[in-house]
Amino acid sequence: MFKKGDLILYSSHGICKIDDICEKTFSYVKKDYYILHPMGDKKLSISIPVENGNASMLELLSQEEAGEILESFKYDGCDWIDVDKERGEVYSDIVKKGNRKEIAKIANTLIKERSKLEASGKKFHEKDKRLLSNIENSLFAELAFLLNVSLEDIEEKVNIYINN
Repeated sequence: MFKKGDLILYSSHGICKIDDICEKTFSYVKKDYYILHPMGDKKLSISIPVENGNASMLELLSQEEAGEILESFKYDGCDWIDVDKERGEVYSDIVKKGNRKEIAKIANTLIKERSKLEASGKKFHEKDKRLLSNIENSLFAELAFLLNVSLEDIEEKVNIYINN
């Protein structure tokens, strides 16, 4: 269980701070809720039932783990799956599980495939584009936060690692 003041990674909202854990009543049912706010949007407040939160909230990586994941872009990603629907399902399932090392491999593979397609004048599949964008908005933002650099610095470093 997380506690008040913890920084966590929450789905598409990225890094959030747990401002409070309190009891709320909806439809005559009392439950404990995490009250979060995304670090990039101090005005937004998100309430997540504690019983559901642990499935959708992840502890932040350590600074060391963040560095290792960034360095992993120097190596091969995961296997490319040719069938669009199968690729979307497999890659999305991996992302949902939250293992950042595996997510980085998917990002690595998608970035390489996008470059290959664009170099041959072809379009990058829309589903792949959305998945990569979601990964960049969460994983890359987490790496930037933990390594105390900008998102642009992470993107630049990833591109250097992938293209060398």
